[in-house]
Amino acid sequence: MARELTEDERNLAEDLLARARTAMAEIEDWSQDRLDRLSQAIAWYAGNETSFTRLAQQGVDESGIGDRQGRPAKRFKIHMVLRDVLRTPSTGIVETDEARGLVKYAKPAGVIASLIPMTNPAMTPPVTGVSSANARNAVIFSPHPRTAKTTYEMTELMRAACKAAGAPEDLFQAIRHPSIPLTQYLMSRADLTLATGGKPMVQAAYSSGKPAYGVGAGNSSIVIDESADIDIAARNTRISKTSDFGSGCSADGNIIIQRSIYEQMVQALVAEGGYLCTEEEKALLEQAMWDAKGNRTFPTIACRPQQTADVAGFSIPEDRTFLMVENQGQIGSEHKFSKEKLTTLMALYHFETFDDALDIVEAIYDTGGRGHSCGIYSHNDENIDRLARLAPVSRMMVRQPQSKANAGAWTNGMPMTSSLGCGIWGGNITNENVTMKQMMNYTWVSRPIPEDRPSEQELFGEFYGQEVA
Repeated sequence: MARELTEDERNLAEDLLARARTAMAEIEDWSQDRLDRLSQAIAWYAGNETSFTRLAQQGVDESGIGDRQGRPAKRFKIHMVLRDVLRTPSTGIVETDEARGLVKYAKPAGVIASLIPMTNPAMTPPVTGVSSANARNAVIFSPHPRTAKTTYEMTELMRAACKAAGAPEDLFQAIRHPSIPLTQYLMSRADLTLATGGKPMVQAAYSSGKPAYGVGAGNSSIVIDESADIDIAARNTRISKTSDFGSGCSADGNIIIQRSIYEQMVQALVAEGGYLCTEEEKALLEQAMWDAKGNRTFPTIACRPQQTADVAGFSIPEDRTFLMVENQGQIGSEHKFSKEKLTTLMALYHFETFDDALDIVEAIYDTGGRGHSCGIYSHNDENIDRLARLAPVSRMMVRQPQSKANAGAWTNGMPMTSSLGCGIWGGNITNENVTMKQMMNYTWVSRPIPEDRPSEQELFGEFYGQEVA
């Protein structure tokens, strides 16, 4: 049974909130130039190579999951967020539509409670912070208990950035010793919650009684048809699957390959570092990766494939970077490999016609991951269009490494974020990448325009004038 909030925790939360509101008041009248300069300072202090590398690797050491060597590259996500923020007005008039007589003013959302996952304790705070400060908000970070030290130290860097830019340090605060009751109370008292993490965290945010942006579960499925460049598809699939050892919910989980190129594609994946498991090894993996209740086991999450195999009771060569299991016809709640994997393992399927591919996609998302992401390697625009029309996802990457692209990249137009809304499919309020846009209130000012009133005949079309019984 969950314990009650202590009086000390209540007092701590109220103190954090009071300090946050005082800090917000100090930048209430800041110009866009000053706000942009503040965002630049935050991004530099948090996202310079030395500081970010130290904390990114510390986060891996503290949590016990993730790729220690690869995670420092996530600092470029902070750079991309800064790029987007510097191109987006966040104070005063931010949009004008003269034809409709509308002017839009941006205002702060308020104090934000930001729930930080253990998978990105160094990256998520500045990604949120660069945007929130530009929108004149204050943020209180509630870290995952496994990575509280990393999140706290990153927050301290961001506070130093505020000081360097002449802003109040209390625009950013972090809870040093998080607990479920304290986080729940904070969410109930803040103005907005950003919940990036697992299902229980998101559900808690939605039940707080205050507005919240959450994310849904991933189960990214990638279709590869016979028009694809096999080598590029294999390379991108490897990049996506191995990024941070598959810890991200965007990592390629299900690879759906046209039968005519199936063997070539599997061989290309092997050439990229894949290990195709035998049926016996697949059975061992299933027992190791899920417990009796169907929950993922911690020792096999976001780790090298050698570790996963070792836990399962077999060994693979040291040069292998991801595991593959053939899963044809095995989709549904009773088939674990058709669900989200959260590690360096992917399930393989094949199809004859594109109708078959769509049937597989539909079955996979009926099992899990609705609302999140899918991808396709194809040069057939009709197939791309058909998948986009059918897939119950909020974003679809075409010929791109999914986990490196759908949250924003230098080479696509997706807004950079660390929080991927999954829409009504995924139990979220938005399908969008959660960015500064969602961290602001807006006032619409409407001026009169010439009457815009179509005739009734235009409005009702062929039904105009018909007798109605």
